[in-house]
Amino acid sequence: MTPQLDNYLHPEEKKPARQLVCVGKCTGAFGVHGQVRIKSYCSNPRDIANYQPLYDQLGQRQYEIQLVRTSAANLLATINCVQSRKEAENLKGLQLFADRNSFPPAEADDFYQTDLIGLRIFDVHNQPIGTVRAILNHGAGDLLEIIKQKGETLYVPFTKLAVPVVDLVAGRIIIDWRET
Repeated sequence: MTPQLDNYLHPEEKKPARQLVCVGKCTGAFGVHGQVRIKSYCSNPRDIANYQPLYDQLGQRQYEIQLVRTSAANLLATINCVQSRKEAENLKGLQLFADRNSFPPAEADDFYQTDLIGLRIFDVHNQPIGTVRAILNHGAGDLLEIIKQKGETLYVPFTKLAVPVVDLVAGRIIIDWRET
């Protein structure tokens, strides 16, 4: 029997079989035939249907959705495993995840947030600063939330001036930011 390479990797180095990204959430039932309301987290809400199949948080259950129509705040959809209003009500709060590999390539100088989280941060002198915990937007533009090596939090505007280099292949970001 040939040993599998995964058995020799450090646990932190093991890659999951599929990387799941949250793309939406079931917010409730609609009608009597089992339609559901879905809040899409995609920049174009209807794009959620392009990333099928969708999964639960653990990646164990698959969902095929068919968009029916768009309302002011939600999408209305049917889901393959839902036949009644009661079944639709039971899905309220269900987060819907897509396989990261189903996303189209990002445009030049555009990035999927999921690809930035966890990247190492360095200053322009190649000194390590920390890692990206999250990308936030409170209305004035995107901010990188960085956890510094000492556990402190640093927020840096995600602009070309403050973040001149994003190297996804090397897994690193260079920032030109001076704390005050």
